[in-house]
Formats: sequence, C-alpha cells, structure tokens
Amino acid sequence: MILNTGNRTDIPAYYSKWFYNRIREGFVFARNPYNQQQVTRYLLDPEVVDCISFCTKNPAPMLPGLAQLSAFRQFWAVTITPYGRDIEPRVPAKEVVMESFCCLSEKVGLNRISWRYDPIFITEKYSLEFHLKTFAEMAAALAGYTDHCVISFLDLYDKTKRNFPEGRSVNRQERFAIGEAFAAIGKEHGMTIKTCAEGTELEVFGVDTGGCQTKEVLERAIGLPLTVPGNAMTRSECSCVLGSDIGAYNTCGHGCLYCYANYDQDTVESNMGKHDPFSPFLIGDFMDGDIIKAAEQESWIQRQVTFDFL
Repeated sequence: MILNTGNRTDIPAYYSKWFYNRIREGFVFARNPYNQQQVTRYLLDPEVVDCISFCTKNPAPMLPGLAQLSAFRQFWAVTITPYGRDIEPRVPAKEVVMESFCCLSEKVGLNRISWRYDPIFITEKYSLEFHLKTFAEMAAALAGYTDHCVISFLDLYDKTKRNFPEGRSVNRQERFAIGEAFAAIGKEHGMTIKTCAEGTELEVFGVDTGGCQTKEVLERAIGLPLTVPGNAMTRSECSCVLGSDIGAYNTCGHGCLYCYANYDQDTVESNMGKHDPFSPFLIGDFMDGDIIKAAEQESWIQRQVTFDFL
C-alpha cells in the first residue's frame, strides 16, 4: 500500500521530529477528518508500506534525518513557486527551497522527486509574462535534479475565495499560452510537464495530462510493478493514488492564501499548539470515545517482476 502524508498538511516542513519518532515506534494513528472519533492505526513497516509519499513546500527539516527512512521506498513532491510573502507568508524563498530540492534529489534520486509549480494564477503582480520568465529561470536551476514538473491552475474553493478574494481562474487563452511555453521550456531542460485533474486540453503541446501520483509514477519511483486496488484511486477527476493519509487539516503553518486544507489561521494556530512530537497522533492524543481500527494494509508489489522493471 501507499502511505500518503501530504494531502492535508505539510509534515516535512512542520512535523519532521514527530514523523521520525513515528518511524522509530513503527506505527501512527490518524483521525478521520469528517468523524474525529474514528481513528485508523497504520503500521509503518516497509513489508506492507510499498512507498511513503511526501508533499511539501519545504523539505529541509527532513534532510538531516533522512537516513532513518532508508528501509522505505519514497516519492517526494516538492512545491516551489515564485510567489512572495503577500501570497505565501511563511514559505521560505524559492531559492532556499530549490537548494533543498537539489540536495534531496541527490539523496533519493531524480526518479523519486517531482517539482510542483502550482497553483498558477494571474494577477497584476503575477502576470502571464512573469510566470513565463520565472518558470524558465527555475527550470534552468533545477535541470538534472528532476525529470518532470507538475502544474495546476488555481481552484476557487469557498475557502480560497474567502482567504484570497483577489484570486481568479486562469482563462483558456492563458492556460494555452502557459501550456505551450512551459512544455517547450521543460523539453529544453529535460523535464516533462504534467497536469492533474485539469482535463486534456494541453496534450496538444506535449503535456502529460495523466496525473501526478498515478500507479505508473509510483512504479517508476520504486522500480517495481504494483497491483493497485480500484478503491485506492479516491478522486473521480484523476487516477492518482491518494488514500491512506496520516495528516490532518488545519495544521499547516505556511499560511498560503490559496490553501484548500486550512479553514482559517486561528484554527491552525490552535491545532499546532496541541501538537506533541511524542504523541502517536499528529495533533493531540487519545480522546474519550475514540474508535480505533487497524488499517487493512498489504503490499501491492507484484513479486514476480516483469521484464519492464529489470
């Protein structure tokens, strides 16, 4: 099975000590975000966890202890965008994150690391021309450290509209201009441009619209074929394997205006204040009435390896 850590929060950036403690203990508890009393216990065992998937805007806190994950196969998605503190108040500068990205790539290998340039939105400050120029500069700096970049366009969730009222959807003409230019820039620097849940309109420019964390992406990362059950693909818009997440909503400290995973900053600060790096839960501890169930975990690796993976 695939253990996800990054659909609800940024564990590498804010909870690396807790995560490494969980690795040493060999298990973790995760609350159902829609029914807090329902708790799932996951074993952190490489015999059943085929890959740990990370999604972060700042991998640096994880780097010193990365050897502790040597028994686990990994896939990393690192978001690096060109926005300033007006949009991403507590995300390190892109130059800092790019340096960490390159260091991480050298440790885990470029097959196991993805650059995410998302979400893309257009404002007077962050114009179409700004994106084209900045993406080219960033792609040149990251060339040789990854072979693909995932892009997406701003989704206007209700939370996003409230926290980022100046944000607007990228229109079709702008999407096509970005898709065409980014695909050409990516090709120049050895990167395939990918989209996820954005439809197929950019395929005409050579963009891979198949998804960001599909079975094929994960197989390439771990170097082994997988038999993925159908219920592991949790979104109708894509075939990405995004279930079994150990994170929690309203716990990411970056404060990005476009964030879908945080309701408001007060809630985030309250939750982060309840974090204990020695607890089996990301936030808080056991509560009266908790219903704890062990996750159904088994390896999806096909033990009879096909020639494609030799």
